[in-house]
Amino acid sequence: MAHYKTHGSFLTPAVVLKAIIYTNVIMFIVSLIYSGKNMILTLNPFYAFTPSLDVLNFLGASGRLPIVKFGAWWSLITANWLHGGLLHVLFNMMALKAIAPLVMKEFGLFRMFSIYTLAGSAGFFLSYIGNVYLTIGASSGLCGLIGAALYFGKSRGGQWGQLVYKQTSGWVVTLVLIGFLMPNINNWGHAGGLFAGIFLGWLLGYNEKRKETVFDRSLAIFFVVITVWLLAKSIIQGFFLIYS
Repeated sequence: MAHYKTHGSFLTPAVVLKAIIYTNVIMFIVSLIYSGKNMILTLNPFYAFTPSLDVLNFLGASGRLPIVKFGAWWSLITANWLHGGLLHVLFNMMALKAIAPLVMKEFGLFRMFSIYTLAGSAGFFLSYIGNVYLTIGASSGLCGLIGAALYFGKSRGGQWGQLVYKQTSGWVVTLVLIGFLMPNINNWGHAGGLFAGIFLGWLLGYNEKRKETVFDRSLAIFFVVITVWLLAKSIIQGFFLIYS
């Protein structure tokens, strides 16, 4: 029997998820290497392996400081790929593994990445408006994915829709509790990402409403190119800034 390889079959949900996780981990490792002796080493799990604030700043942290002082509007994208500690990156990547497959299943790979990017940027923009001094982390983008899943569950209805809505509602409650109980949580970013995700879920639609189109693919590829370029640029500039 002949075997036909479908176009783009290499681009699976597992590959996309690994690519996002690996990029986050690589950026975290780079931030630690660049921090050198200025990295915070402590037994306190909330602050263990914390990169230097200066390093996070030039690698693409967002907030009032980089945007007002340096005009770094590009940080609305790059901040989504930086983390402030080992527990921070581990927690966010575990959350990503829980929510991203669901969103990829219902919205498709390309719309998932667009929602992740745009909702993350919306969260950091709201953080800027809310006078957050310096902020980083994938949680704004993650909240966007939760928002999209929340919209899907409510919009679709039925047994599956109700199950998704119930689960994602539980995640929203958890986010609110974490925001009140844990230190240094950017609730502006969480709220901005969540509401942007709900809006984008409605705007872009999910698979049962319409299949992914050339526009969806093109938009996601555009965001991938922009993200890779901005992260690579910050790494290269940081290297020469530190080691030259």
